[in-house]
Amino acid sequence: MANIKSQIKRIKTNEKAYLRNKSVSSSIKTAVRKFRDAVAKGDAAATTAELRAASKALDVAVSKGVLHKNAAANKKSSMAKAAAKAGVR
Repeated sequence: MANIKSQIKRIKTNEKAYLRNKSVSSSIKTAVRKFRDAVAKGDAAATTAELRAASKALDVAVSKGVLHKNAAANKKSSMAKAAAKAGVR
C-alpha cells in the first residue's frame, strides 16, 4: 500500500477507471461476437444491424478514451470487409 497521499488517490482513481473501461471493453467484445455470429449464419439483415451496433460500440469506446481511434477504425474496416465478403451491402 502506498504511503503518499497522491498515490493513494491514484490507486483509487485507477481502480474506478479500470472498472469503467472493463465494462466498455466487454460491450465491444459482445457486439463484435454478435456480428461474427450473424456473418457466419449468412443473415444479411442481422449482419447489417450487428455491424451498426458494433460500430457504435467502438465509437463509444473511442469517445470514452478506452480505445484508440485508429484501433477502432481498423476493427470497423475489417468488419466491413467481412460483411462485404458475406455479400451484405
